Amino acid sequence: MAYGQDNLNTAADFKLRDYQHAQRVFLTNGYENTPRYKFLFHVYFNINPAVLSSYKDLYSLTELRTLGLLVKNIDLPKFKIATDTLNQYNRKRIVQKKIDYEAVQLEMHDDGGDLVRNMWYNYFSYYYKDPTQQYGSPPAINGAMGVNATGAQGFSYNNRDIYAANRAVNDWGYIGEAYDDNNKSASGKPPFFSDISIYGFNQHKFVQYVLINPLISSWEHDKYDYKEEGGVMQNNISIQYETVKYYSGAIGETRPDTNVEGFADPANYDTTPSSLSRPSGQASVTGQGSILNTGTGIRSDLNAGSPLNGVGNPQQADVNYNNGQIIAQDGPGLNSGLVPSARNTLPGQVRPQPNAIGNQSGIFPTPPLP
Repeated sequence: MAYGQDNLNTAADFKLRDYQHAQRVFLTNGYENTPRYKFLFHVYFNINPAVLSSYKDLYSLTELRTLGLLVKNIDLPKFKIATDTLNQYNRKRIVQKKIDYEAVQLEMHDDGGDLVRNMWYNYFSYYYKDPTQQYGSPPAINGAMGVNATGAQGFSYNNRDIYAANRAVNDWGYIGEAYDDNNKSASGKPPFFSDISIYGFNQHKFVQYVLINPLISSWEHDKYDYKEEGGVMQNNISIQYETVKYYSGAIGETRPDTNVEGFADPANYDTTPSSLSRPSGQASVTGQGSILNTGTGIRSDLNAGSPLNGVGNPQQADVNYNNGQIIAQDGPGLNSGLVPSARNTLPGQVRPQPNAIGNQSGIFPTPPLP
């Protein structure tokens, strides 16, 4: 029986309260409409395995994961769609012609361990032979191509051979052959980077942008300046890429995480629980020691859809509540009790269910990792 005006007879039925517009928009359904924070991100540089196999000492696994931690900021992919305006008997028609992927800008620390600078030098000497010739009187291995000590040592850059009958070295500029001069490949040089992944975090979940076949289009070292007493050095980089892949998923408890490559490596990430924490501290499946923290997480390609689509039924009750259908049938008493409880709790409990251990979710089976 619905409540009518005759039921509102006593002073107890009248309450002074504020409106809950923002709460119902941003806090319900597992905080799904809450904006993501800019400072919660992670970057992973995926160097081509063919390059790493040739330069076995190029990077250790820990160094590869540490590179992403030295990113100060990075742009997300940018798209520019070329359009043209045509006339259809004087009616304007806009047509699409092509899509352009605009360069991504990022800043990286100029670290004291030379990790970032070495990445640039390895990239520079991998594609161009200008820095690989010997200069001065360095140790024997200095000037070799990358870390390959068997490469040609070249000659001094100061030698003037403009009118020389024979030049000692002709290898300058871009080199398109295989990474090892003695092992040329018909397929040409494999790319230095296979891809670069940018991860954004929010409520124990992540979104992933994968830049496919990226190339460095500009690299700018910083400058030293006596006026910058508290300034720190950085590198400004511009990356171009061929296309973008989109993924999303949930973070599991394994460290490093199996879905967010390189994230939470124990070499840099403190995995010791706080003495102030307690199991299920949030009283939900997203609490510490709960279902989310005992699973391996999920990762899905947006092209294939998401297993979280199964939460549509609980969310439908939320839509009905917003439309006032439940209140009209069952009375305003539900507004202060059952409906807000189900609305704020049920969808938030259902969404992380795919992270349950193995296939014991109870609602959705955990899909196999790609």
